[in-house]
Amino acid sequence: MDLNSDFSKRVVVHSNKTPWVASPMPGVDRCMLDRIGDEVARATTIVRYAPDSHFSAHTHTGGEEFIVLDGVFQDEHGDFPAGTYVRNPPTTSHTPGSDDGCTIFVKLWQFDMDDRTAVTVDMNSVELVPDVNRAGVGTAVLFHDDREEVRVESWDAGASVGLDLPGGAEILILEGSVDEGGDRLEKHDWIRIPLGASLSAKAGPMGARVWIKLGHLPYVTKPVVAQD
Repeated sequence: MDLNSDFSKRVVVHSNKTPWVASPMPGVDRCMLDRIGDEVARATTIVRYAPDSHFSAHTHTGGEEFIVLDGVFQDEHGDFPAGTYVRNPPTTSHTPGSDDGCTIFVKLWQFDMDDRTAVTVDMNSVELVPDVNRAGVGTAVLFHDDREEVRVESWDAGASVGLDLPGGAEILILEGSVDEGGDRLEKHDWIRIPLGASLSAKAGPMGARVWIKLGHLPYVTKPVVAQD
């Protein structure tokens, strides 16, 4: 499957208007944002676990990055409540599920294959520092390396937010709303902005809290077809 696989194009997905697709595991459904591949895929997805649903044990050959959007995600490594940001690098494995149900935003096969840095951050407790170059913006870096930077930001109500994006960007709306490029983005909506473009956004009347990934779009590769 190829879905929103032309990374030279701006893409907006309104998650509440996008159908859920059943996964191979009962009780686990997916809202697909972009995808290159079938069950083994370079993919960006919102995944919904019904109560008492679980995936079988598996290895993430190409790594896994996720945010818990609601509920509590669980595996043998612990319980991860809403607001948790996790990077499980290539070769890590787990048996994911949720006793009470949860929703996560997840990215697969988007790591440097030599990356072995694991990250777990409670985004609810990070300190957001005012950005001296962008009025009304508070920001905290969750992860940074030579390929990319991942941030969580708060945008005050009505704040105008601009960014030059030589390496492209993805933005997931965690709370509130944002107007960008003629689109109104609301909670759990997602936008991908291509290389060399710029962000010109305005936070809605209640402000916004957003997750941003910068600089990674030059590194688009297809996954190795193997068990994942």
